[in-house]
Amino acid sequence: WNWNAPLIISPHDNRRLYYGAERLFRSDDRGESWKAISGDLSRDIDRNKLDVMGRVWSVDAIAKNVSTSTYGALIAVDESPLVEGLIYAGTDDGLIHVTSDGGGTWSTVESFRGVPDMSLIEDIISSFHNADVAYATIDNHKRGDYKPYVLKTENRGKSWTLISNNLPERGTAHTIIEDHVDSNLLFVGTEFGLFFSNNGGDSWTELTSLPTVAVRDLEIQRREGDLVVGTFGRGIYILDDYSPLRSSTSTLEAGANLFSVRDTWLYMPDSRRGWGGKGDWGVGRYTADNPPYGAVFAYYLPEDLQSLKEQRQKAEGKLAKDGGDNPYPSWNQLRREDREEAPSITLTVRDATGNVIQRIDAPAGKGFHRVAWNMRYPAPDPVNLKPKTDYAPWMSPPKGPMALPGDYSVTMSKRVEGKLVEIAPAQSFALKPLFTGGLVTDDRQALLDFEMQSAALYRAITGAGKAAGEIQGRIDHLLKAATDTPSSSESHAQSLRALNTRMQDLKVKLNGDSTISNRAEKVPMSITGRISTIVGGHWDSQSSVTGNYRDSYAVADQQFRGVLAELKAIATDLAEVEAALQAEGAPWTPGRIPDWP
Repeated sequence: WNWNAPLIISPHDNRRLYYGAERLFRSDDRGESWKAISGDLSRDIDRNKLDVMGRVWSVDAIAKNVSTSTYGALIAVDESPLVEGLIYAGTDDGLIHVTSDGGGTWSTVESFRGVPDMSLIEDIISSFHNADVAYATIDNHKRGDYKPYVLKTENRGKSWTLISNNLPERGTAHTIIEDHVDSNLLFVGTEFGLFFSNNGGDSWTELTSLPTVAVRDLEIQRREGDLVVGTFGRGIYILDDYSPLRSSTSTLEAGANLFSVRDTWLYMPDSRRGWGGKGDWGVGRYTADNPPYGAVFAYYLPEDLQSLKEQRQKAEGKLAKDGGDNPYPSWNQLRREDREEAPSITLTVRDATGNVIQRIDAPAGKGFHRVAWNMRYPAPDPVNLKPKTDYAPWMSPPKGPMALPGDYSVTMSKRVEGKLVEIAPAQSFALKPLFTGGLVTDDRQALLDFEMQSAALYRAITGAGKAAGEIQGRIDHLLKAATDTPSSSESHAQSLRALNTRMQDLKVKLNGDSTISNRAEKVPMSITGRISTIVGGHWDSQSSVTGNYRDSYAVADQQFRGVLAELKAIATDLAEVEAALQAEGAPWTPGRIPDWP
């Protein structure tokens, strides 16, 4: 028995097991009993007579045969998912055996063109699509040979052809798997990473998001289309929904491509440990991130979207490489470069009637990209040109109401020199409710209507809060300007102090009385507090709107109308004081444009 003795379940009978030693054993009762279905499938070579470091060693050599596997055993076994009893078996001394009758008779291949004899057969898989096709990976690193050897048979193992092609020269091939949908899509795990081919092995491309690590096993979760990667570092990585890789090389060479989008479950994410992510576990327990939440859009760009400056620098680099002189750009050209808006990619989500739901900024670099839409409308928060990227566990980024279940589409556009141009056809997908019944409302449209209504009020209230802050800043600057202007009338300063008092009273109504709350005493709920409670407490729920939320909305709506009218009146009165101070020669203050002459 090898350390890596193969143990598999038959794809035709889940009670049937195969287990490889120097011969192949079979159980038809889940391992209660076993019988051999082959003779010795190895070369039956005595390992004590083999050269190690150039010579055969004495029985008394230090650590002779300690911590080494026995020799002459099966390493890889697979049964065809298409033909019951068609079994491949590979040994650590370089043999591949095939039986078509469940072990009644066996044929053997002892050597393979381009592969050193007696190399270890590390993995064998049968095709999901063609009963005559199988693949194998061969490992010869124990002889100092780190080349990848990947083979394919198209005649049930009678002959094998190397398909390693452009895999890196250094990097033993350990494992291989074939996509269950596209027979041309293969994955190979090597000593230094993971590679895929979408043309049956004619060429290979590295999946660079994986660390440089030995990939020893691969499995496919067929329902979700996920690739599960097992590494020698005892790590498990999952490539979620690799379906974009099924596109042919010709499709990728045709230009930018927005891949099909799979239907997405609509639900509210939850954390039973409290807050998000690890919750209160901290660093004491390892957890990995979940797949991106929401509808995931995958796309391919054949080239970077380059700015005018990048295009010029690329052309100059080519000229310099060829020994030519670089022409100095004109001032107009440099001015265009300085003023250019950076090229960008925009993904636009629309509902079934064509209404735009969300526009998403996306990476503009060459290659494959994935971007997730959180299945929500845009956040109604005030615009922030420097948004936070790190939030406390009890906080979350701004978000809008949840979209309804139903049909949607997404398009991809590029913005170059300020012009937005669609560069890929629309892809359709659906949002499907994961949970129905129970506490989930039966009238999702009514729920969305209330959330959009509360979003509009939230947008107005938070906007008024920002405007109040700006007006307060103008008052503060004008008070200083009035003091610094010798010709200024004292009445202007008094008017500004009166406006300041009105602003303080307004902010109490809008945000609450900080004089009391700062001293740990209770205060009535403010307008901002009411709408924030509605948004924070209900937008992460799929239940019907409660009467309490509707009543709270009505109170906030009514109170805010008066506050907004007062805010506008303060702004009007402030503008009059600003004009008077400007006429008296006061220094410039924020919010006004100087007069001249």
